[in-house]
Amino acid sequence: MAVTDAAPAVTVNGLTRRFGDFVAVDGVSFQVAKGEIFGFLGPNGSGKSTTIRMLTGILAPSGGSGTVAGFDVLSQTEKIKSHIGYMSQKFSLYEDLTVEENIDFYGGIYRIPMKTRKERKAWVIEMAGLQTHRHSLTKILSGGWKQRLALGCAVLHEPPVIFLDEPTSGVDPLSRRRFWDLIYELSGKGVTVFVTTHYMEEAEYCDRIGLIHRGELIAVGTPNELKTRLMREEVLDVRCERPQDAIEMLEALVSVKEVALFGNGLHVVAPDADTAKREIHAALVSAGLHIEHIEKIKPSMEDVFVSLVEARDRVAQAA
Repeated sequence: MAVTDAAPAVTVNGLTRRFGDFVAVDGVSFQVAKGEIFGFLGPNGSGKSTTIRMLTGILAPSGGSGTVAGFDVLSQTEKIKSHIGYMSQKFSLYEDLTVEENIDFYGGIYRIPMKTRKERKAWVIEMAGLQTHRHSLTKILSGGWKQRLALGCAVLHEPPVIFLDEPTSGVDPLSRRRFWDLIYELSGKGVTVFVTTHYMEEAEYCDRIGLIHRGELIAVGTPNELKTRLMREEVLDVRCERPQDAIEMLEALVSVKEVALFGNGLHVVAPDADTAKREIHAALVSAGLHIEHIEKIKPSMEDVFVSLVEARDRVAQAA
């Protein structure tokens, strides 16, 4: 984590949003330290974007409280808007303007003084690596370059907190990784970064993560804490012939808790890896399926999320 301070950049207490009878965000509570990269991880429709819209002053909460950059989310939304950067999934760029013209436009929107606007524009172009594209129309840029430009426009006015809502959706993996390098650079300068994502591997890049499912915050912690403290079961990576055919068979084993496709193989969650490994090996051999390997591995963020979600769903079904 980068520069931090005793006073959190974001505080949320019981934040709730209802749309009629539907509860999109259900009593969410957490804090984000200054200079921290906080990831909000969950599938589409889990409440991530609704939460970020409440924190940015776009959507009024139905209940609960919170502060962003020291301002109240209920009564000081205009103050919040002037002290944050916000980058949406759609990038909010003007396609018929050049890179420089987009930056100039946002400089005016943010009311950056003319004496510093030129300096800030130069910083954004350098930070985003847009030197060779500064005179290009935005509509001809690739998704990765548009992404960098959108981030540059969002931080043009040097906000202490930036909100990135699914910022890497639809861009290639290399552009995604380069984008995260820019996020690290900003965090290193003390900027607080609140980022929503449904990419499990991206969560590994964050200082801390909040896992949200069906509007409820089901866990908060560092990636390592979530894997070691909350993931009590062990995980086996199983590579075998016809893995899809093996799922139902392995799920029926007493020693196995969960089975899921993972790449070209299976991830098997079990209370005891050694016992499960013996039973899995015997079952696959009995079914005549060739085994490449069965190895105990460190849980991935996807393993953790699936395990927590299924545990929560089992409790809900029992209730």
